Amino acid sequence: MKNLFRPTPLAMTIAATLTAGCASTPWSAEKSEPATKATVVQHYADLAHANYEDALITARALDEATDRLIANPTEANLKAAKEAWLTARVPYQQTEVFRFGNAIVDDWEGQLNAWPLDEGLIDYVKADDYQHELGNAGATANIIANNSVNVGGETLDVANLTPQLLADLNEVGGSEANVATGYHAVEFLLWGQDLHGFDTGAGERPVTDYARGADCTNGNCERRGEYLDAVTDLLVNDLEWMVAQWAPGSSDNYRAQLTATDANEGVQKMLFGMGSLSLGELAGERMKVALEANSYEDEHDCFSDNTHNSHYYNGQGIQNVYTGTYRRVDGSLVSGPSLSDLVEQTNPELDARLNAQLDASMQALGLMKAKAEASQSPMPFDMMIAPGNAAGAKVVNGAIMALVEQTGSIEQAARQLGIEALSPDDAGHAF
Repeated sequence: MKNLFRPTPLAMTIAATLTAGCASTPWSAEKSEPATKATVVQHYADLAHANYEDALITARALDEATDRLIANPTEANLKAAKEAWLTARVPYQQTEVFRFGNAIVDDWEGQLNAWPLDEGLIDYVKADDYQHELGNAGATANIIANNSVNVGGETLDVANLTPQLLADLNEVGGSEANVATGYHAVEFLLWGQDLHGFDTGAGERPVTDYARGADCTNGNCERRGEYLDAVTDLLVNDLEWMVAQWAPGSSDNYRAQLTATDANEGVQKMLFGMGSLSLGELAGERMKVALEANSYEDEHDCFSDNTHNSHYYNGQGIQNVYTGTYRRVDGSLVSGPSLSDLVEQTNPELDARLNAQLDASMQALGLMKAKAEASQSPMPFDMMIAPGNAAGAKVVNGAIMALVEQTGSIEQAARQLGIEALSPDDAGHAF
């Protein structure tokens, strides 16, 4: 199945910042030596580097768009900032396949993409429609409205909203729901609470929440801008660090460590990442939990109603690693020796089956995306998981089952390549 990502006008503008050296030409097994585990792991590092580089490019564009919003809070600038956030999610969600198996990514990822979050830690919320983690002392701390906050009996100075301060506030009071940074903190600051429940509609934060003087709504507009500025700066800084970890030409970064070890370990990481994102994380935590609990609080991009795209591009990331391909934000294709090549060498039937299952998963996730973006009667993810919505549940369950099925073949591919017990993370879910 072809990658369905089509560059938006914003993405094409972003692409202009890419150097000529970033673009890659398709790799052809017919014109090269047969793929080996070592070359596949090397190319996996190339994929990761290109993917994180795109996440950084789009995050920088988001940072610039939010800077314009803060300096000049107009409806047009708020809309542009939201579009920049949505564009930034496309490459980042494809990177999540690198999280599982690579501890350096998993240890770092929470600062960028932790969810669900108790947004009352950050800013004002409508109290009568605010669901938060029971017993979370920070759930209503409202950093933006206060120069100091008390969480669990500890008073914290939050007067100076710096990137480091916000990073230090993550999981304050011992609660994982206290998320002060990352894409979802930015999402909340742009969209605000989604007060529509299972009905149509995302968050509706007024642009006047960033206005000056008498036009300011909901108070603390200057502080809100300071928070947005700090959290987007941190996002860029974090991605710069991860790009450097995968960059070629260094002897002391993660890429050098990965490619210097036994290639079998690298192949195991690749397949474990695919299987764990497919099964425990995407099928389980991100879809099954929300559907079975009928809980819009458990949807991924809950403020913007962009969850269908987050799921879709997670699936795309899984397929990218198996096929050794990645479509960059400038439209160029990165391709090279792949797991698919290795499996095809010894078991072409298994390779064909797994490729077909990856296509089927993308079709199922694509159906979810199409339903959510339909011009007539759209059904975003939070409506799909509503109690009694049999049609929506069918769409979500179809994606879940496609992901479960492909995970079984991922495990078979691992055995085919000499990995006897892949044991992808199922996050405690029974399928």
